[in-house]
Amino acid sequence: MSDSQAEKKAEKTLKVTQIRSTIGFPEDQKRTIRALGLGKINRSTLQVDNPAVRGMIFKVKHLVKVEEI
Repeated sequence: MSDSQAEKKAEKTLKVTQIRSTIGFPEDQKRTIRALGLGKINRSTLQVDNPAVRGMIFKVKHLVKVEEI
């Protein structure tokens, strides 16, 4: 197995769950929730743990719950 394949297997996964509605929040936060694959309360998605996803989660941290898998 090459180094890049080993790195792919070692990547962490994040389970992101929406816990609050986006009603009353700015449009950019609503778009960020949609980009994470969410949109309804208690909906969850699995995301690769990388800086881009971490930045999106940070932007809407008051609307989501994050678990490392």
